[in-house]
Amino acid sequence: MKKVIKQVLGIDVAQKELVVCLAKMNDDWTSELYAHKTFANTANGFTALLKWTKKLTDPDISVRYVMEATGVYHESLAYFLNDQGLEVSIVLPNKISNYARSLTIKTVTDKTASEAIAQFGLERNIDLWQKPLPTYKKIRQLTRERDQIIVERTMVKNQLHAELVEAEPNKTSITRIKKRIEVLTKQEKEITSEIRQLIVADEKVSSTVKLLCSIPGIGMLTTATVLAETNGFDLIRNKRQLASYAGLDVKEKQSGTSVKGKAKISKRGNRFLRKAMHLPGLAAIRHDERFKSVFVRLVSKHGIKMKAVVAVQRKLLEMMFTLYKSNQSYAKDYLNKVKLTMTEA
Repeated sequence: MKKVIKQVLGIDVAQKELVVCLAKMNDDWTSELYAHKTFANTANGFTALLKWTKKLTDPDISVRYVMEATGVYHESLAYFLNDQGLEVSIVLPNKISNYARSLTIKTVTDKTASEAIAQFGLERNIDLWQKPLPTYKKIRQLTRERDQIIVERTMVKNQLHAELVEAEPNKTSITRIKKRIEVLTKQEKEITSEIRQLIVADEKVSSTVKLLCSIPGIGMLTTATVLAETNGFDLIRNKRQLASYAGLDVKEKQSGTSVKGKAKISKRGNRFLRKAMHLPGLAAIRHDERFKSVFVRLVSKHGIKMKAVVAVQRKLLEMMFTLYKSNQSYAKDYLNKVKLTMTEA
């Protein structure tokens, strides 16, 4: 008789519903997808999902609840399951879609998506998700709100510019546009102040921010965004995984001598992380010899400035992770010290 060794509930999350698939792996390494159901993406739906899952699974074997990171729609369910002491894993959508293509699924529906997620959970050793620390969660909400305000303010400024260069500008329209810009600027300053207060109020977060701000080009808001989006680098095991999570990893297509595509960043990751590293990358190139030399070397190699800037962004992000793990400040003269040591030797 077969014995169950692993149980997974694959969850395809939408705004209003949860399409789920129960799967199990037996001791002979065969897998079974044996139950499907749809629940409302509400508190009552979460309770019903839990009762249904307990009814159809082996109580002696833990169930791993696996879902995609779908904007914010998955968060309420993840928090609910975590509060129940259950095992939760959240996977980036591109990993699931790439895996689903390997299954040669021709028809893509919510049901087949939940099956692919369940199968992925059975076959892969994926990390457990942990609820973000309260401080980081609040900071993430604020940094994302600030980002939206800045985008909106840029759009309104463009409207003002268009109005001003018209042949006969409308003065009342210009007045209203300027007031909107003032309101958005005031809100942006308020949010920045709230973020700073949250950082100062938490001693551990405050010391971490101070440590990471020692890197050229990295300021308080960049550090706050990176820490909030990674939950303090929780579950980030190495620099490669961090680059992939940010979508700053390089993808390349090459086959034999006939197929050789251009190498480019995947952009399949956390866009807030990528956006947060853009201006710091430019600042580091201007003000730090280490990053300037990296930029010059890459531009001289392939002649593409933006590609070199992205490489610097990735190195900055990886350096933040390294300093966080080693609990050491950035040493600007580190390379000079290494050269001096090698010369003395």
